[in-house]
Amino acid sequence: MPDRRLSCFRCGTCCIAPDISTLGKPIGVPCIHLREDHLCGIYAERPPVCRDYQPDEICVALQQLPEQKRVGSYLEVFGLTAENPSRLP
Repeated sequence: MPDRRLSCFRCGTCCIAPDISTLGKPIGVPCIHLREDHLCGIYAERPPVCRDYQPDEICVALQQLPEQKRVGSYLEVFGLTAENPSRLP
């Protein structure tokens, strides 16, 4: 049976929108390890919550939006509020 998992879109939304408690990252704030190219600066040592994240249909839908609207849309889908809305990309 073929692997039907989606590949990462490398948009960085999952490293900005949700909180990552193991890294002390609040909702809506870019992870301190997110590089300018939207890749992880600690990829080999990233925590399990990041390692286990799998792109899904929401990721696909977000790719249809301009980059600056992806994080806000992600937060809206999950009913989340950014802890510091002024820092949203």
